[in-house]
Amino acid sequence: MLTYLVYEKQQKLKIMMKMQGLKDGPYWMISYGYFFVLSVVYMTFFVFFGSLIGLNFFRVNNYGIQIVFFFVYINLQIAFAFFVASFFSSVKIATVIGYIYVFGSGLLGAFLFRFFIEDINFSRGWILVMEIVPGFSLYRGLYELGQYAFSGNAMGATGMMWENLKDPINGMRDILIVMTVEWALMLVLAFYLDQVSSIGGSVGNPLLFFRCLQKKHAPPLQSSFAQQNHKVAVDMEKADVAQERQVVEQLLMDCNANQAIICDNLRKVYPGKDGNPDKLAVRGLSLALPKGQCFGMLGPNGAGKTSFISMMVGLTKPTSGTAYAHGMDIRMDMDGIYTNMGVCPQHEYLLQLIAHLAISFLSHITLSYHGNWSCLKCSLLWETLTGKEHLFFYARLKNLQGAALVKAVNDSLKSVNLFHGGVGDKQVGTYSGGMKRRLSVAISLIGDPKVFFLFLCFKFQPFL
Repeated sequence: MLTYLVYEKQQKLKIMMKMQGLKDGPYWMISYGYFFVLSVVYMTFFVFFGSLIGLNFFRVNNYGIQIVFFFVYINLQIAFAFFVASFFSSVKIATVIGYIYVFGSGLLGAFLFRFFIEDINFSRGWILVMEIVPGFSLYRGLYELGQYAFSGNAMGATGMMWENLKDPINGMRDILIVMTVEWALMLVLAFYLDQVSSIGGSVGNPLLFFRCLQKKHAPPLQSSFAQQNHKVAVDMEKADVAQERQVVEQLLMDCNANQAIICDNLRKVYPGKDGNPDKLAVRGLSLALPKGQCFGMLGPNGAGKTSFISMMVGLTKPTSGTAYAHGMDIRMDMDGIYTNMGVCPQHEYLLQLIAHLAISFLSHITLSYHGNWSCLKCSLLWETLTGKEHLFFYARLKNLQGAALVKAVNDSLKSVNLFHGGVGDKQVGTYSGGMKRRLSVAISLIGDPKVFFLFLCFKFQPFL
């Protein structure tokens, strides 16, 4: 579970799913439900086969107690995995730490924690504190079931029954209480840490829980240039730039929300570190892009292209100013923008697709970025799913259903030459690099997004 969650974070699959329209609530419910079903199936077979081969541990103890114990522990384990995943961004490190925890808690439980349990002089309070560690909780529960099963088998009686939970030496009741409380706390903490970290919707905010209780209202379209004290110096602003700024201000004064993209004095400053000065990445960008326009960005490294795109897709928040995508504010309406936006951050796209995309998508807007998306090295793909399964998944996020869903998937595969020969039914792990890139383009365009961000990476030589 931990590896799976960290893998999605490392590969930025969660960010990309959110950009394709997946909300946090469905993501958590689907992931939690998936882990829960797998764990229940595993535990069911574990108890069933243990009983089938005659293990007294399962046969003598009350099955109701076993079901409750394993049910609570399964949920605690899942919540704990979500919680711990918030602290890792590397699958390798998470896997190593996970194995160390599993084996370490098992060894410590067998050789140290058991000694404390059997020592009648050792404080019961400290035992409860140690049982906060899920591994020790599991060990204590299994220990109690084993002790009652051994006693029952030796005396020809039953093992642990519900009435035995009141026994003064039985720690099962305390374990169930500790794990239930910890399960709820872990879920809350895991969700909080997930939201305050940068996961795609915007930069995390420690006060998120308080702000999410307030209904967000996007302010009316109005120019922020007049509200800012840090105006761009007139002598540094070229005539065409000043003209574009005036166009933006006029559009905002007229409350014109018919433009596909309006950037209003968008500014991004990165705080300096280790005594270095702040880095100004985007300096008061004002830009208006009407519907049906294909707009490209060219510039050297450090020009601010990545920072601009990152703000537009919700990876970072602007320091000041704002932008509107079909009238929705990127500061407050990213969830709404995601349902109308396509993002394709893969590298080295086939040049043959560029003309096709520009023509077929001209009814809306395509924003093409020619440069290095180092902070947007994301992936839309899972190696174990087929191309068609990818498109069905992302199309459902765009609310496509029934015959329209099937048609959209087939048309998308045909448009990128992955339909014929059963290519779409093969796992993506068998695809070549070019096939993966074409599939990513198809995913980004499915559902007919109103705004499409496409990364185009190719080298060219400047000429006069």
